[in-house]
Amino acid sequence: MPKAYWVSTYRAVKDSDKLAAYAKLAGPALTAGGGRFLARGEPAVVYELGLKQRTVVLEFESVEQAVAAHDSPAYQAALDALGDGADREIRIIEGV
Repeated sequence: MPKAYWVSTYRAVKDSDKLAAYAKLAGPALTAGGGRFLARGEPAVVYELGLKQRTVVLEFESVEQAVAAHDSPAYQAALDALGDGADREIRIIEGV
């Protein structure tokens, strides 16, 4: 079974306090769900139509594990803490 990768990109941070509250809950929730942080921060370089925006990449053993981590009560509490504090996109993709 291929691994899965969770990629989050932040288009805008509207409330840094809400983002900090989210991060305090989200990190432990995602690692408890089997995620391993591979990268987080602003890109060193962007090409083509890329945006220089905060990006987070986690690795999971499977798509199912990544989805379960997202849907877990612990991660949902993190999302509640974030609320409207950021505009972002999350993609879960299967590895090759």
